[in-house]
Amino acid sequence: MPCIAYCHFEMSSYTIMIPQVSYASTAPELSDNSRYDFFSRVVPPDTYQAQAMVDLVKAMRWNYVSTVASEGNYGESGVDAFIQKSREDGGLCISQSVKIPREPRTGEFDKIIRRLSENPNARVVIIFANEDDIRRLLQAAKKANQTGHFIWVGSDSWGSKISPILNQEEMAEGAVTILPKRQSIRGFDRYFTSRTLENNRRNIWFAEFWENNFQCKLSRHALKKGSGVKKCTNHERIGRDSSYEQEGKVQFVIDAVYAMAHALHNMHRSLCPGNVGLCPKMETINGTLLLKYIRDVNFTGIAGTPVVFNVNGDAPGRYEIYQYQITNSTMEYKIIGHWTDHLHLDTNQMQWPGASQDVPSSICSQPCQAGQRKKTVKGIPCCWHCENCDGYQYQADTYSCKMCRFDLRPNPNHTGCDPIPIVKLEWSSPWAVFPVLIAVLGIMATMFVVLTFIRYNDTPIVKASGRELSYVLLTGIFLCYATTFLMISTPDVGICSLRRIFLGLGMSISYAALLTKTNRIYRIFEQGKMSVSAPRFISPASQLVLTFTLISVQLLGVCIWFGVDPSQAVIDYEDQRTSNPLMARGVLKCDISDLSLICLLGYSMLLMVTCTVYAIKTRGVPETFNEAKPIGFTMYTTCIVWLAFIPIFFGTSQSAEKLYIQTTTLTISVSLSASVSLGMLYMPKVYVVLLHPEQNIPKHKRSLKAVVTAATMSNKFNPKGGLRPNGEAKSELCESLETQALASKQTYISYSNHAI
Repeated sequence: MPCIAYCHFEMSSYTIMIPQVSYASTAPELSDNSRYDFFSRVVPPDTYQAQAMVDLVKAMRWNYVSTVASEGNYGESGVDAFIQKSREDGGLCISQSVKIPREPRTGEFDKIIRRLSENPNARVVIIFANEDDIRRLLQAAKKANQTGHFIWVGSDSWGSKISPILNQEEMAEGAVTILPKRQSIRGFDRYFTSRTLENNRRNIWFAEFWENNFQCKLSRHALKKGSGVKKCTNHERIGRDSSYEQEGKVQFVIDAVYAMAHALHNMHRSLCPGNVGLCPKMETINGTLLLKYIRDVNFTGIAGTPVVFNVNGDAPGRYEIYQYQITNSTMEYKIIGHWTDHLHLDTNQMQWPGASQDVPSSICSQPCQAGQRKKTVKGIPCCWHCENCDGYQYQADTYSCKMCRFDLRPNPNHTGCDPIPIVKLEWSSPWAVFPVLIAVLGIMATMFVVLTFIRYNDTPIVKASGRELSYVLLTGIFLCYATTFLMISTPDVGICSLRRIFLGLGMSISYAALLTKTNRIYRIFEQGKMSVSAPRFISPASQLVLTFTLISVQLLGVCIWFGVDPSQAVIDYEDQRTSNPLMARGVLKCDISDLSLICLLGYSMLLMVTCTVYAIKTRGVPETFNEAKPIGFTMYTTCIVWLAFIPIFFGTSQSAEKLYIQTTTLTISVSLSASVSLGMLYMPKVYVVLLHPEQNIPKHKRSLKAVVTAATMSNKFNPKGGLRPNGEAKSELCESLETQALASKQTYISYSNHAI
């Protein structure tokens, strides 16, 4: 026949198919239909309770807890269910999992408290234990002076009971407990408090309850002298002469009885319609058929909640969440929420040890700051070390850092990447102001010389300087100064193309013209040593052709460069990629590498060196006959300028200020080269033309033979002339010529003054 069962411990497999309805058994394994297929219960299994406890822990943002279980089916199964649910939900780790033996030895609970205290970060303790174990555990915690440290989360075995926390309320303050949702049945209170020894004789255990409840003895013979135990008078009343609190499972006992009654009633109506009492079909109960009627019941229970069973015979999970609070010496279990498939918690009603409203912490590791990644401790996913995303890394997610893209840098807190600022040489920069000032003054001086030469184009000094090559040379000097503006302008395709063309072109024009001049002088006087016939290609037209031929080599090289590698502006993110990302800059520049720049200027350097060689070879020519010495001084000075440029330019290739230093050094070197040529070759002529016009008069022309003979004889009459400073070859002839020249302040005599 069917029965109402109270089962806290594992049940053996059924040998007889007898349906059971339990009012208190919560062990999770009883939901296994393969073993306990005839078992049903009106209380939810501990799997629901474990889920409610997991939801509660996560709602409090706790992720590192310990568990304590009484040895046996209830405690161990409850903790196992909690651990299983925490793994399924994730984000929750177990610090210690302790089991209380059935018969604990002396000091066992002190040992448990020490284990729980090994990790002070795990303050929350999940308890599936019986009342006595809970009481002794709290005593051990109090003895270890851990009041207020542990936050207890108790199962329904603790619930809202007073006995586990009696005389140790401070240790239990803040404890959160859980109970299946229930309601006190007032009718049962009236009935039970009216029970006496006379009207409840049918209950054979009631007399023993009476003695324990009133601390008295019914039999005079059981009294011992001096024991202090009184004799029961039978006038005692429950609730008046003793404390009384309704047992929490009364509601479920009633619901279990009604569930069986509803099932039998529905079975009777189906099998014995219209009959009063049992019909033949119900004389022998079919357990399987009765189980079907039990599982199909659906009615409102004594507390107003529906009574139903799922396919496993379990009741739905409905729990109330309590917290034990102490307020102004008032101690009570206060309802702070409920759980029905989902947690509903009123955190404003919660209070923690010391009447604090701040939720205590129970986490293994503090949250990492922005820009830090978690490095999980092996085997403990809730514990981690925080590592900074340093350098050009940013926090990609919780557990990893990634490098920013080459054109990005991490923001200040390394949570993302921002574009790297783009820099270029600004016109207002001190690195640009000085080169521009030199270039502007140089262009003004060059234009002044050009205008002066144009104005006095037919005067002897202008003619003697070689007008055609002078204008070509002045054009090159002008382009050298103008290059400064191209180097400082914002790079784009057009500017970069002009840089390629004019950076080397200005110098090539200047040094090609100077090389042509020095080569002409050298050939004239070398030819004069052997014969008096004029060398070939010394006419102005020939000199221009030779000059432009030399210049065309530079232009040809640039054209080939354009064909192989078209010009473009690029942003170089490596040039100023400093170790500190906040200082990183992208440099907007033309795609001209240091090697390409040397190749671009290499031809000009070759012309300059060749010109210097010729200047050295013509150093012995009398200064009254040519411009060799000014050209020589120009080339010597220019070589010094570029020798200083090379170490400065390449020595700063790793500097953070590379863009500014190299650009400034290059532009100033080019401008100084132009200034040296302009100052040494043309300023003296302009000085004479403008301030001493009396010297700018035509002289009688001598033949080439006379000029060359005078120069040759100068070296013969004074063989030590080559030992004089700067290689000057003075002779009495030259000195007499100089004397005559000085008598008229100075006379400029050049091969250009003579018929060739």
